[in-house]
Amino acid sequence: MTTALVIVDVQQGFDMPRWPPSTNPECEANIARLVAAWQEAGEPIVVVRHDSTMESSELHPSKPGNALKPEADVADPALFVTKSVNSAFYGEPDLDAWLKGSEIQDIVVCGIQTNMCVETTARMGGNLGYRVTVPLDATRTFDLSTTLPDGTERTIPATELMEATAVNLAGGRFASIVSTDQVIAAL
Repeated sequence: MTTALVIVDVQQGFDMPRWPPSTNPECEANIARLVAAWQEAGEPIVVVRHDSTMESSELHPSKPGNALKPEADVADPALFVTKSVNSAFYGEPDLDAWLKGSEIQDIVVCGIQTNMCVETTARMGGNLGYRVTVPLDATRTFDLSTTLPDGTERTIPATELMEATAVNLAGGRFASIVSTDQVIAAL
């Protein structure tokens, strides 16, 4: 059974100093392990790059931060998707059409940010009927702050956001949450 590895937004812009504290420093090393395992098994790899529409963003196509990190810069991926929103399923070319055309029902989603583009892609994949697996240790995110309706400022640490994503995806039956070791062993 074919399983596609979907690598989401592993881009140099996420190493820029403007980002708040991050979590899981092993993310990129685990992604590299997944890429090596997929290449060895001859399974398809999908690389997704976020092309921000905001010129001030490090992820805008005109900025060096838009470039993929070495761990995700796969030579000849089965599919290369660009997007400007959270879900890889709203990119070009059409990920859903490609998966269906390739008769792929299982996807493993990894990358940056756990609670944003990884979670959104996994949720949408689950909604579209794919069997989705997320190796949580092959994702990472950043502390997130906002002002609540009552005017108080709230920051949620990156580790809590990763845990919430795991609960959202597994508890909502959108995806299975596993480790990189478990994914590689099952491949």
